[in-house]
This record gives sequence, structure tokens and C-alpha cells, in this order.
Amino acid sequence: MLGVASSEMITASWILILLYVAVTLFFVVRGALKTKTISDYAVGNFAFKPWAVGLALAASMTSAATFIINPGFIAYYGLSGFLSFGIVLPIASMGSLILLTKGFRKHGSSVKSLTMAQWMGSKYDSKGYSLFFAFLSLLLITFIVLIAVGLTKVLAKSLNVPEIYVLIGTIAFIFGYMMFGGANSMVYTNTVQALIMLVVAFILLGSGYQHFSNGIHGFLDKLQSIDPKLIQSTNDSSFLFRDYFEIIFTQIVIGIAIVCQPHIITKSLLLKTDKDVNKYLVVGIITQTIFFLVVFVGLYARIIFPDLMINGAPLKLDGVVSAYVVKEFPVYVGIFVVLGLISAGVSTLEGLIQSISSTTTMDIIKPLFGKYYPINEEKRDKAYILTNKIVIAVFAVVAILLSYDQLVNPKLSVGIFAQNGVYAYFSAAFVPILFGMFLKRIPKISVIAASLTAIIVHFSFYYGKLPVPFTKATGENPGVAASMAIIASVFVGLILYTIFKEREDV
Repeated sequence: MLGVASSEMITASWILILLYVAVTLFFVVRGALKTKTISDYAVGNFAFKPWAVGLALAASMTSAATFIINPGFIAYYGLSGFLSFGIVLPIASMGSLILLTKGFRKHGSSVKSLTMAQWMGSKYDSKGYSLFFAFLSLLLITFIVLIAVGLTKVLAKSLNVPEIYVLIGTIAFIFGYMMFGGANSMVYTNTVQALIMLVVAFILLGSGYQHFSNGIHGFLDKLQSIDPKLIQSTNDSSFLFRDYFEIIFTQIVIGIAIVCQPHIITKSLLLKTDKDVNKYLVVGIITQTIFFLVVFVGLYARIIFPDLMINGAPLKLDGVVSAYVVKEFPVYVGIFVVLGLISAGVSTLEGLIQSISSTTTMDIIKPLFGKYYPINEEKRDKAYILTNKIVIAVFAVVAILLSYDQLVNPKLSVGIFAQNGVYAYFSAAFVPILFGMFLKRIPKISVIAASLTAIIVHFSFYYGKLPVPFTKATGENPGVAASMAIIASVFVGLILYTIFKEREDV
């Protein structure tokens, strides 16, 4: 089945997408003209306004997961999912953002870090540790796949075009223009995208007002009549929201650590002065709060699709939002909402492409093969820019292959696939960032061992589906696997820090 869009919706969607492409290319060309070196590509050379960077942060931190994928979990599993994804995770992540941003920026600016891997290497004076994190950042390709699948679902339904063609076209376009503009164009495109997303967030959240005609109790009664589990604070039908350990404890740990992703924590390096940080955080957090609430739309969708069927076929979790938009909104409201959903995906995708390609070029290729590049500085800069473009092209091919597999053979949702990779990355990054913020004279062995512990524990729990004592939770839930990994890595890190710091003090 293709989509359920009317001919008017299809025509209007095409017009809107072409306009979106034109505006995006305008900003890309504007940014590309100012991008002369790989440093310009990574952190830009414009004086960005703090409110613009704050909007860019909100747009890239919430993404297609919040607007397209996660509402599907809430449609399937109800209020337990909203408590987890819409309340606990946002509170923890935004608290962590406030706590970690200033310290990360202080060190990153002083050593001119362009990537997370460079920050790790300079902070702990270890080229090997920097290289380790550079390779580890390749796990973030899983998040790129999530966004690509989300965008494909929305566009395929809006345009009535087969998913494979939409997937290839979308990735070719976004990866193609990201070869040129980098941070200089990304902040501007992210700002426009965030403003569109704000309007769309209010449209989506207001779209179910009629379901509250008999008050909150009337709304809950509708959900209960579909499935009593939808209004429970836990849902044993899901391997994500079975008990409060998964819903609250796990999401607090994940929320605190989730900030340790390069496309999030390194946004603060785009600010030119420290006095801009507070404005940046205020704008970013207020905007994110609104964005995170969008997952509530999943409950509206469940009322519209009570049996999770559409046109006689099962409604896949990843397709819930796109089906809801096409079915519920008039054409010209619907296409604007589609634009917001596209913006939600593209904003984060741009940040991921920019950070992963910069890391691969500067922190893997340069240290390993830099001796083969020209000695002349100008020629060397041009060579690295060309290398970065080739890297992006390779990632585009990989993204198409992995995304197609997730469209055809998802494990419930592409969200699970993405969580496994992304959570493993920031589980490993959490301790070195945390220690770097708050501790002095940190023994290298403590953070290296902590990162290795996190990776081993995370994948052991996930692939072994290991149980957690005194709870229904197992490692099949990537959040559980990551929270166990983070706790274990903190434990190992603190023990080794105490032992080896005392030796240094003697």
C-alpha cells in the first residue's frame, strides 16, 4: 500500500517540497561561500546569534524521533509511553544540558575543539582515546537511519510514491547539500526549521481538542474503551514501559547522558562569547519543552485508529504520525504539518552528517593518513574539504542500505535500532564528560576503562537480553541496556579515579 493522500494533497505536497528545496539551497550556497577550511565546516565562521543557536539546538535535539517515531510508541502503548518519553526523559535531559554545557564549552573553546573526539583527546591528552571516540561515533549512523526512515514514511504517504524512491531521493538531496555548507549554513537552516516546527507542534497538540469535549475523564474513557492498558502508568504489553524502573529510572539515566552526543553538546561551541550561553540555553530549553510534548499526539492517533489498522492493513508503529496527518488535516494545513515533520527530521540529520563527517575526516583520516596530504596549507585545506565530501557520499550509500532494511524488516520500530547504536555511544561518552566537568587531575585509566566498560555492558545486556534483578526490565530495551552500562561505567570510573589519584597524591 502506498498512501492515503488525495490528489490535492499530492499536488500541494510537491509544490511545498520544491519551495523547501529552493529555500534550503539558498542558505547552503550562502554558507558554502564562507566555508574555506574544515574548521569552517565543523564550527562555522559566522557570528551566530545565541537565540538562533538555541533554536538550532532544540531542532537538532528533538528531531524526527520526537515528531515522527516516538508518537507511534504512545499510540501503541498509551500513557505509560507518554510518561516515559514526554515527561521523564525531557526533564532529565534538559537538566543535564544546563549542567554540562558551560563546562564543556569552557574546555572546548580553550583548545579549539572541532569535534567530540578532539575534545576527549585534548582533555585527557591521549591521541588513542580521541581515535577510539572517533570510531565510536560511527554508531551514530543508526540515528541517521531513524531519521531517514521517518522522513521516508511521511513523504511517501504525502506524495503516494513508493518508499524506496523517496528514501534514495531524500538521502541524495540532504547528504548532497551537506557536502558544501556545514555549520555556516546549518545554523540558519536549523533556525528556520525550528520556527516551522514550533508552529506545527501547536497545530498537532491542538488537533485533538475535540476529544476533550467531555473533559479529561472523557478523553481517558475513550482510550480505556479501546484498551484499558492505554490509560495505565505501566504497560506490560511493551518491552519498553513494563514497570517504573523502565519508565522512570532508566529514562532519568538516559536523559542525563543523552546530552553527550556530538550534534547536541558541541552546539555550544558555535557561540562566540560566554555571555551568550544563558540566552542560548533559555531559548533552547523553552523550545524543546514544546517539542517534547508532541509525542502526546500518539494518543489522538490511537483514538482515530483504534485497532491500529488503515485501509484494511496493519498500521506500523513508524507510520502512525504520517497516517494521522494525511487522514485528519485539510490539505493546506496538512502540507504545512508535513513541512514541520520534514523540518524535524532534516534539522537533526544535518547536525549528524556534519558531526560524523567532520569526525571521520579530522579524527580518523587525518591522524592515520595525514602524512599523505599536501604540505602547503591552502592545498591541504582543499584536500580535507574534498575528503569530507567523499566521506559524506560513502555515508549516504550506507544510510540508504541500512534504512531500506529497516523499512522492510524493522524490529517493532526503527527507533529500537537507533537507540541501540546511539545509546551505546553516549554511554561511553558520559563518564569522561562528567569527570572532565567536575574533577581535577583525572587519571587516564579511569575514563578509558569506564568507556570500555560501558560498551561491553551495553551490548552484553542488549544482545543477551539480560534481566535486571527486582524488575521486569531486560536488556531487550536499549534504554535498560544503556542505563546499566552507564551505572557500571560510573562505578568503574570512580573506583579507578580514587585508586590512581591517591597514588598521584602520594
